[in-house]
Amino acid sequence: MRQRTVQATSSPVFRIAYHVSRVVFGAWFLFSGLWHFFWPWMQPLGNTPQAIAFTKALMASGLFDWVKVIEVVTGITLLLNRAMPLTIIAVVVLNVVIVYWNVVLDEGLVEYTFAALTVILTAIITWPWRAWFWPLFIWKGEPDHSLDSRLPGR
Repeated sequence: MRQRTVQATSSPVFRIAYHVSRVVFGAWFLFSGLWHFFWPWMQPLGNTPQAIAFTKALMASGLFDWVKVIEVVTGITLLLNRAMPLTIIAVVVLNVVIVYWNVVLDEGLVEYTFAALTVILTAIITWPWRAWFWPLFIWKGEPDHSLDSRLPGR
């Protein structure tokens, strides 16, 4: 039987913010990922030579296709509210590139806004799942060399 932990009083406002952020961000990622496959000629490359070169290099290497597949998958999992800790990790990795592209390579008000929204929405989505991430910060621990598939600490 699954144990439930005692939780502090949940904020209905934050619960709504979480679900709105999750749906908006999931739809954004799903649309952005599908755009590349259905309308590749309309793929934004950026407005500066650096952004255009970076995007074209990603496309030429084939890495851009993988990024867009990950956007589609994480968009779906965000919309379905499934596999959230893994989804959040994947989203954070993509967000590093998205924020870099919007702040460093393709500067402007719209780009800064997208970078800020990316960070804010990710923070809102991550907060309710924070307990799943604290074990990642263990500095020194004991590895489990057994072949048992149990979850850690169980």
